[in-house]
Amino acid sequence: MDNWASAMIGRYILIVEDDYLIATDMAVSLEAMGAHILGPAASVRDALDIVEGALHLDGAAVDLKLRDGMAFPVAEALLKRGTPFVFATAYDEAAIPARFGKIVACPKPVNSLQITHALLG
Repeated sequence: MDNWASAMIGRYILIVEDDYLIATDMAVSLEAMGAHILGPAASVRDALDIVEGALHLDGAAVDLKLRDGMAFPVAEALLKRGTPFVFATAYDEAAIPARFGKIVACPKPVNSLQITHALLG
């Protein structure tokens, strides 16, 4: 395990993704690096419930488009909480509002090392 991967040990990471296979792949690969996974959340409401209720939340990977709409309320809640996150999306960066301009957008297919570098880099 390299230094980036070992940096995930013990961190609580939220996955916000409505595609089951993508969410599972992210969860399995981040867990293999030692992270504790919250979610995956497939909807804005589920993600907000986790963000609001989690005692520990060290980072998140957030898809832009979820089952019940765009994930911008989740991004706002993460910013308010001070939790670092990345957008993991197939959308072009132009789809991301300017207020999230400092948030890294990882193009799909995204892997756990891209998420780790973006969250901890």
